[in-house]
Amino acid sequence: MNIKIIGSGSYIPEIRVANHDFDNHIFLDDNSEPLSHPTELIIEKFKDITGIEERRYADSHLLASDIGFLASQKAIEDANIDAETIDYIIVAHNFGDVQYGKIQSDILPSLASRIKHKLQIKNPKCVAYDILFGCPGWIEGILQANAFIKSGMGKRCLVIGAETLSRVLDPHDRDSMIYADGAGATIVEGTDGNDGLLSYESATFAYEEANYLFFGKSYNKELNPDVRYIKMYGRKIYEFALSQVPMAMKSCLEKSGIDISEVKKVLIHQANEKMDEAIINRFYKLFKAVPPAGVMPMSIHKLGNSSVATVPTLYDLLIKGKIENQELRKGDVIIFASVGAGMNVNAFTYRL
Repeated sequence: MNIKIIGSGSYIPEIRVANHDFDNHIFLDDNSEPLSHPTELIIEKFKDITGIEERRYADSHLLASDIGFLASQKAIEDANIDAETIDYIIVAHNFGDVQYGKIQSDILPSLASRIKHKLQIKNPKCVAYDILFGCPGWIEGILQANAFIKSGMGKRCLVIGAETLSRVLDPHDRDSMIYADGAGATIVEGTDGNDGLLSYESATFAYEEANYLFFGKSYNKELNPDVRYIKMYGRKIYEFALSQVPMAMKSCLEKSGIDISEVKKVLIHQANEKMDEAIINRFYKLFKAVPPAGVMPMSIHKLGNSSVATVPTLYDLLIKGKIENQELRKGDVIIFASVGAGMNVNAFTYRL
C-alpha cells in the first residue's frame, strides 16, 4: 500500500510587502553596527541572491491556526470528503500562534486542536497534534501519515503547514526580508495502486548543526534584550544544505527504483533561489545528469519563505495550474525535499 494526496489547499495572505518597503530600515550587524553598504544596495543584493521580490504577511487579526484552518477547508473541499472521516490532523509549525504586535508564542491548546475545533469535527477518534521539525515539518508530517496509514492506525490524514514568521522578525536584521506567512494543507489516504508515495528519506543533524537556526536578541542593543527573534547562520546553512540535501534526494530516488530521467518536477523548500538552484544542480550531478528546463517550479519570488508552508503551497498552486509555464500530469514523478532548523533534512518520491 502507498499513500496519495487526494486534495490540497493553501492560504496566501493578502498583504504584499515589496522589497522597497524595507528602504527605510536600518540594518545592523551582530555587533549592532550599521552595515557598510546603503540600504538600497543591500536590498538589491538580497534580491539577486534569494530571488525574492515580495512576500506576504497575514492580516493582524489572523493567527497561524486561523490560516491553517482556511487552507484545510480548501483541502477538504478539494478532496470532496467528510471531515469526520479524518483520523489524524498533523500540524507542522515552528512558533505557534503569535498575536500581532505581541512577543509570546501560544501553543496551548495545540494548533492542531484549534484547527480541529474550527473545522467543527466532532469525532474524538480524530487525533490532532503538532510537530516541530523546522521548515521540513510538512514533509515530515506526510511521512508520519504514511506510517499511520500503512500500520493500519488510520485511513485518512490531514497534514498542514502553517506559519506567521512576520511576527518573530528582527527589523534590524537583513535576513528578516526572507521570511513570510502562509499555510498549505493536504488530505492523504491509502492507495493500492502504483501511484502515491514511493520512497522517503529523513534525518536530523544535531551534533554540530543544531543551532544553525536559533532564537536570539535583536541586533539593536536599545531593544529589550529579553525579546527573542528568529536568527540564522546563513553561510553555515547554505553549506550544510548543499552537502546534505542532494545526498538525501539521491538516496530517496534510488530507494524508489526510478531513473532520474523520469523525474518531472522537484518541489523543494522555497528558502533561497540561488541555494535551491545549487542543490538541484548538485543533485543531478550525482547522477552525471543535467537538470531539465523547468524541473524546479518556484514560488519564492512573490511569496517569500513561509517555512513549513512553502512546499504544500507550491504543490497546491502547481496541481491547480496557477504557476506560469508549469503543469503536472497523471503519472508524473515528483521529488519533494526540504531542509531547516534542527538541522533537519527530508525528501520523498511521489508518483502523481
